[in-house]
Amino acid sequence: MLGFEVAQSTVSKYTARPSKPPPQSWKTFLQNHVEAIAAIDMCVVPTLTFDHLFAFLVLGHGRRRLLWFEVTRHPTAEWLARQITEAFPWTSAPTYLVRDNDRAYGHVFTSRVRAMGIRDRLISPGSPWQNGYAERLIGTLRRECLDQMVIFSEAHLRRILSAYATYYNQARTHLALQKDAPLHRAVQRSGAIVGIPILAGLHHQYVRI
Repeated sequence: MLGFEVAQSTVSKYTARPSKPPPQSWKTFLQNHVEAIAAIDMCVVPTLTFDHLFAFLVLGHGRRRLLWFEVTRHPTAEWLARQITEAFPWTSAPTYLVRDNDRAYGHVFTSRVRAMGIRDRLISPGSPWQNGYAERLIGTLRRECLDQMVIFSEAHLRRILSAYATYYNQARTHLALQKDAPLHRAVQRSGAIVGIPILAGLHHQYVRI
C-alpha cells in the first residue's frame, strides 16, 4: 500500500501541467484590431536650401486612409499633441495608436493621447516592420511624389502633400483593398475615359464622363 502511494505521488509529480496558450503576436494583434488602429510617423523632407522639414502623417489601418498630415521645422511634443487633437476631433479617436520610440513624443504628447482615451502602442526598438503600414506609406510618398520634386518651403510642401493626399485617398488603388481606393470608388461602366492630371501630370486620375 505504501509503495502504491509513493508511485502515485511520483506520477503526479511528473504529470505535465496544461500549458498556457501562447501570447498574442504583434501581427495577430494588428489583424484582430485593424479597424480600431491608427498609425503615426514622421518623414524628413530636405528643401532646395538644404533645410529639413518634418511631415507628420496619420494613417488609418482599416482602409489605409491618410487621415491627417502637417508640416513643421521643429516637431516638439506640444506640436505633436496638437496634431493628434486635430486629426481626431470629437469621438473619432481610434482605440489604439501605433508609433515608434522617437524622443519627440514627450510627456505632453502621451498625456494628450491618454486623455483622449487612446491606448498608445509603441513598437519594439529597431523594429520598423511593426509599424509597417505607416512605413509603407512614407516609402510610397517618397517614390511617387517627394523624390520627383524640389521642395522650396513649408507652404510648398504643404500644398504638395495636400494634392497627393487627395490622390492617395480617392484615386490610388491598393492591392490590399482589392484594387479599390481608401475612399471607396463606384465602378463607372459607361462614358468616355478622361485623364485628370494630378501634381502637374506626375499622376493621373482616370474617370468616365
